[in-house]
Amino acid sequence: MQAQDKLIEQPTYSVALFRTALHPEFFGIEDSVTVEHNGYNFEAWLIKGSHVLRFEYEGTCVTEVIAPNTDDLPDRGHVTSLVCAGERDHEQEFGDRITLINSMQIELLPDHLFGDSYQELTDFGKETGAKIVEYRTDSGDYGSSILDVQRYNEELHVQSYHLHSKNGVVLRTQSIFEIKPPELTD
Repeated sequence: MQAQDKLIEQPTYSVALFRTALHPEFFGIEDSVTVEHNGYNFEAWLIKGSHVLRFEYEGTCVTEVIAPNTDDLPDRGHVTSLVCAGERDHEQEFGDRITLINSMQIELLPDHLFGDSYQELTDFGKETGAKIVEYRTDSGDYGSSILDVQRYNEELHVQSYHLHSKNGVVLRTQSIFEIKPPELTD
């Protein structure tokens, strides 16, 4: 496939942010991660080619969905949606205490570079104990979705990698859920 063809067929990924939890029936969940630490709860769902992250602290809920199509998700609690194009950063506050910081980068690689990136990132995921879902489509294309989670007292970091061979897609994201200190009142 030529580079020009890849540009014409370029897949679109989007990130959708919500102030509410989403029901699992919207997703074909393959694997999950849960973290309960320092008063916050976190759950991640890994799906073929996508993921859902839910972070809750002191009654405030933040949900992030990264997927090729977020149009069928509910409107209730929806805050914003962004297309993952090139490199992009976004910061969003939720309530008085939580900030979500997102960084996204999508690339379309030629077959030989995609194969190297695929091997490197799946090896990285296995070495670090990240959650990995590898899959094949009916047309013979293959892909991998990887989630690596690090917990800290006042933050939770998630790196994700979504790779798909059809267009040489490599989507890298980092999401940081940050707990701000309480405001002091006089």
